[in-house]
Amino acid sequence: MEKEKKKSKTKSEKSEPSKAAKLGKKMKISTRGRIFEGYVIKKFSDRVVLEFERTVYIPKYERFLKKKTRIHAKLPQNIHVEEGDLVKARECRPLSKIIHFIVVKKIKSAEAEK
Repeated sequence: MEKEKKKSKTKSEKSEPSKAAKLGKKMKISTRGRIFEGYVIKKFSDRVVLEFERTVYIPKYERFLKKKTRIHAKLPQNIHVEEGDLVKARECRPLSKIIHFIVVKKIKSAEAEK
């Protein structure tokens, strides 16, 4: 009986770490492709919404038009941003249905612009 108890203890010691411990580990996300700079217009717990302007040429009128683009980007825990900050986001693998970018660095604070 003592041997059986010892075996059961070793099994519990070898059990896999909990999901919380796995999520606590630092995620390594490789980046690729396009890089955008935009202003943070919305902030959530783990992501931000960036907005930036781009110019589009209209051949019929031979003019340029300004368009705004919104991008959802993952916000790493080591980067702290607020609404109005200028940040750089880089393309990565799809992390969810709408998140395909990750914030790389904070360029300018909203407070510095005022």
